[in-house]
Amino acid sequence: MVVFRQEMVEERMGDCWSRTKDQFDNLEKHTQWGIEFVERYTKFVKERSEIELSYAKQIRNLSKKYQPKKNSKEEEENNKYSACRAFLSTLNELNDYAGQHEVIAENLTSQIISELTRYIQELKAERKSHFHDGRKAQQHIENSWKQLESSKRRFERECKEADRAQQYFEKMDSDINVTKADVEKARQQAQMRHQIAADSKTEYASYLQKFNQEQNDHYHTLIPHIFQKIQEMEERRIERVGESMKTFAEVDRQVLPIVGKCLDGMTKGAESIEPKHDSSQVVESYKSGFEPPGDVEFEDYSQAMKRTASECSLSNSRAESKPDKPTGKSKGKLWPFMKKSKGAGSEDFSHLPPEQRRKKLQAKVDDINKDIEKEMDKKDALIKMKDVYVKNPHMGDPSSVDPRLAETGQNIEKLQLEAQKFEGWLAEVEGRMPVKSEPPQRQSVLYETQNSVPSNDNCAQDRESPDGSYTEEQSSEAQIKVPNVEFDDEFDDEETLPTIGTCKALYCFEGNNEGTISVMEGELLYVIEEDKGDGWTRVRRNEEEEGYVPTSYVEVFLDTNGKGAMTYI
Repeated sequence: MVVFRQEMVEERMGDCWSRTKDQFDNLEKHTQWGIEFVERYTKFVKERSEIELSYAKQIRNLSKKYQPKKNSKEEEENNKYSACRAFLSTLNELNDYAGQHEVIAENLTSQIISELTRYIQELKAERKSHFHDGRKAQQHIENSWKQLESSKRRFERECKEADRAQQYFEKMDSDINVTKADVEKARQQAQMRHQIAADSKTEYASYLQKFNQEQNDHYHTLIPHIFQKIQEMEERRIERVGESMKTFAEVDRQVLPIVGKCLDGMTKGAESIEPKHDSSQVVESYKSGFEPPGDVEFEDYSQAMKRTASECSLSNSRAESKPDKPTGKSKGKLWPFMKKSKGAGSEDFSHLPPEQRRKKLQAKVDDINKDIEKEMDKKDALIKMKDVYVKNPHMGDPSSVDPRLAETGQNIEKLQLEAQKFEGWLAEVEGRMPVKSEPPQRQSVLYETQNSVPSNDNCAQDRESPDGSYTEEQSSEAQIKVPNVEFDDEFDDEETLPTIGTCKALYCFEGNNEGTISVMEGELLYVIEEDKGDGWTRVRRNEEEEGYVPTSYVEVFLDTNGKGAMTYI
């Protein structure tokens, strides 16, 4: 019965220790999972931060890619049109928007990633300490139990030995054949065994009391305390993760006001677009200043066309019978046929239409005047410096300023000469700009010519051409020359154009320039392309000879099935 009870106690204690050990194992696994969860969340935030940085970088690169280059034509367009200014505002706001994503990445790193990384190290150390204390307490109680078991077995063994000694003494005492000495020896042995058994009992009782106290402390104080610490550690971990998740959202919320301002800036830029203003800017930029064409005259084809070639002479009778030419000087620009000049010829912007030329010249004059003002301010500063040196010689030598003053004076003089040159061209353009009046007749030119001087020379006159596109030449031949303008010779490779009418040369014209054709007074030619507002008509003499002649030099008769009214730029 005693043996069975002992086995029951041992089995119960073994189950308790096993359950406690299992609980430690479960807690150890759970806390390890908790640490891995924090590490996983930290990795998630880190990857989010990297995405924010990458996104911000891509947004900045995108904004930079579409920014206009400094001092470029694109930058001028951006400053001119409201839609371009709105787009530039969007790019700038987008750049600020990218900056807010960089702020998000920075705050995620400093407020979450760094804090959680440090906290994970602390959490691992605390967890290790708690489970070390738990294993230590478990080991201590197991050692106490082993000491108790050893004392109990020794007490049991000593009791059995004492019982056997007592039985042996009683046997010897009842045997009459045993000597008194042997009986006394057996009695002493029995007493000694009883004493040893009593000492073992006392020791066992002491160990038992000690174990019960330690076991009570183990299961009611020490282990619950360790479990409580582990529980608090786990609660702190969960709370820390929750705070990090809250910070994760707050980081985004903190930049929302600035992001909202960026979006408001984009919206404001879009709302500032003015279609009418932009379209008026286009009109103002490309307005040519050419006069619209006049009414088309009735062309009489009732008389058969006679192709004759008259003498290239201007007799007095011919001059008297010739219809008067318009007297106003015009600016029959050749710009549609001109190629960009690569020298000083483009300095006066003569390749541009009148209105565009005037704007360019005016802008050039304004720039030169600004440079003159800067040089004048520089000169005034040098004069003041020289006066200071004169009054205070110890501060500097007055003569050292003279070379700089001379250089500044030369710069001013050069700029003034430059300004006079461009102002002269500007005055010429403004004086030759057409004045809105009644539309001229079809055969009239775009602009009135200036005074024409008659000449007695044959096929040449000392005057400008009717459209003002030619310069006056005083020479022995007194022939009319056109400026050195390069014509577009694309028509050389084109298919043969159909004739749309005929024309009669009113005056002689020498086509010295590429793309032109020389004609004689009275010569009849075929018209293959009307005047498009530039003062030139394309004609053909035969299948091989064709080119441009001034419209004011010919009288055009269009076929009834020909093209309609001329288009002007």
